[in-house]
Amino acid sequence: MITQPKWLLQAEGAGIFLTCLVVYGLRGYSWWLFSALFLAPDLSMLGYLWNVRLGAKLYNIVHTEVLPLALAMVGILYRPRLVAFSLIWLAHIGFDRMLGFGLKYQTRFSETHLARV
Repeated sequence: MITQPKWLLQAEGAGIFLTCLVVYGLRGYSWWLFSALFLAPDLSMLGYLWNVRLGAKLYNIVHTEVLPLALAMVGILYRPRLVAFSLIWLAHIGFDRMLGFGLKYQTRFSETHLARV
């Protein structure tokens, strides 16, 4: 049971979340900023007010690791302060995965790649 894909993805999410918290703290970034922005990626759910298809697309774009990792690379190479934003964003994604919230299918909000929520 512990090797089931859903459990593995949730454990992976927990690892990402905890790693981001530790790195964020060690780097000395502002916890106020973290608190203020932690739920910001969920604003992508506003796309569901238009329709399920747009909502799923926006949600999935914002809830994959590709963009925050790209932001981290830009931060590491050019603008160090951007690393804080990428860590917050990645922590949010990890937290969602840890709780079992996955990427959305274009059928309805509750159908995800991890389970039906």
